[in-house]
Amino acid sequence: MAKALRSSLAERNIELSHSACLEMVARQFGFADWNILSAQIEATKTKLQPLSMPAGWFPTSFTDPKLYRVGLDTTTPGCALIESIANRQNDLGNKRFACLMQSIDAQQYLGEKIKLTAALRCEDADCGTIWMRIDGIERPSIRFDNMLSRDEHGPISGTTGWSSRSIVLEVPLQAASIHYGFFLKGYGKLWARSFALEVVSNSVADTDVALQPGEQKTFPTQPSNLDFANNGV
Repeated sequence: MAKALRSSLAERNIELSHSACLEMVARQFGFADWNILSAQIEATKTKLQPLSMPAGWFPTSFTDPKLYRVGLDTTTPGCALIESIANRQNDLGNKRFACLMQSIDAQQYLGEKIKLTAALRCEDADCGTIWMRIDGIERPSIRFDNMLSRDEHGPISGTTGWSSRSIVLEVPLQAASIHYGFFLKGYGKLWARSFALEVVSNSVADTDVALQPGEQKTFPTQPSNLDFANNGV
């Protein structure tokens, strides 16, 4: 609001600093100054309730609930949301991520190519994307893509409408498990819906990139709740 106010005044040859515009915005909301309004905003954010987790999905261990809300969007059926609670000035850092994911057994997909598709949209976001990783029996992390290295049809940022994104990976015969989901890097809001995982022709180009090894675990044999219709209650 302060940026918009400053820009509008500049069009009328009235020059004010950003801090001065922040003070004017605070007074429009009935507060004595920007410091008081800013504290009120932060206090309100800390009162946000956790989101319900969609059945079959879970946040990764590095997703900090003090910095992000992750789960079903209560205002939009069939959508999952990752939202930064802190603002840009908070110490999120470039390495802060929040992720919602799902893991399945690779057995029925061995020797196939699989395509992960989802629709994403964001609001005032640093970076949002889908990802998929295939772990091996003896050597985890044998196939991977998170779209971050793409020049086109890659991560989304800023404020956007719904955009479809996809990843194609080969499932080697030594594969043990498949992991996929979406994540938000840094600040903002990121929505996802309409996840689909399907087998495609071997002629479809894969999007594999190099990755780091992980650990082997036991997983469900099938994807579930890809449309976020089941809230797990």
